[in-house]
Amino acid sequence: MKYHSIRNLVLAGALTALGAITAAGSAFAQDVTLRLHQFLPPQANVPKLVLDPWADKIEKESGGRIKIERYPAMQLGGTPPQLYDQAKDGIVDIVWTLPGSTPGRFPSTEVFELPFMMTNAEATSRAYWDLFEKEMKDTEFKDTHVLGVWVHGPGVLHTKSPITKLEDLKGMKVRAPTRIINALLGQLGATPVGMPVPQITEALSKGVIDGCVIPWEVTPALKVPELVSNHTEFGGDRAFYTTTFVLAMNKAKYDALPDDLKKVLDDNSGQEFAAFAGKTQAGADAPSRKIAVDRGNNIIEISAEDTETWKKAAEPVYAQWIEEMKAKNIDGQKLIDEAHALIEKYSK
Repeated sequence: MKYHSIRNLVLAGALTALGAITAAGSAFAQDVTLRLHQFLPPQANVPKLVLDPWADKIEKESGGRIKIERYPAMQLGGTPPQLYDQAKDGIVDIVWTLPGSTPGRFPSTEVFELPFMMTNAEATSRAYWDLFEKEMKDTEFKDTHVLGVWVHGPGVLHTKSPITKLEDLKGMKVRAPTRIINALLGQLGATPVGMPVPQITEALSKGVIDGCVIPWEVTPALKVPELVSNHTEFGGDRAFYTTTFVLAMNKAKYDALPDDLKKVLDDNSGQEFAAFAGKTQAGADAPSRKIAVDRGNNIIEISAEDTETWKKAAEPVYAQWIEEMKAKNIDGQKLIDEAHALIEKYSK
């Protein structure tokens, strides 16, 4: 009896010690939970096709040591223009947002939003990453650790009345995502209305706006094909416009990670991720466009020849932007030349 008691005490002590070692090992492993906050509903294409696969890959490659909690549709509070500061200030850990949601704060990114600048989303996203590393990483984005930057596919006009020529746009109230697109629409004769993506559905249904500019891929989530019946696309080798995005992480949170977990994030950041995100987002355009076609909506295609008229009308946006950049001590023409060269390089 005495022998059994001693043996049980030894066994209990060994188990306690093993538990302590396991706990210490777990603590040493430094499991990390990161909160990812963004403005679109979870069923939208960017969360479904880009952000979720990216987060799943991080979790898998970290051996489950990194967990990424996903919070769509501003579930953690605030408004879309506040997202970048939420990451900067550590309110959340990672955000996906538009630099253009805070006008004037990230002026260099606007070069990719200039009219008829983009060829395709993959090439332009690669160009964006290169220019980000060279011109923006240690300046405009110095307050966060940037994981990826990219652009969406060709911007399209979605309107209640058909737009078959430039003159049809005159006086029409059209939602735009950023300052540059507002300037473009104003230059072309429309009345631009700036608002975040989530407000489009209500604004269209209540007649606050007559139309919007967004890529095809996001139209189903916003019920756009049900609210307007006209969609205007542009021919030629350059898209009407695009919008820039950033996936940014709180700097202190990144810096506090052990090296092996930093490597997991690093391996899934940068130019290849930018290219994947841009290509994937643009790849969702065709299925979304088909929804409008199947509804019998009116798809208007401006020919490459007629698109030249729109390009010429949009030219003053470039000159105005270069002047605005000069006031910020930024060489706008140099950025335009660099962006053009990089887009051409990656479009071949």
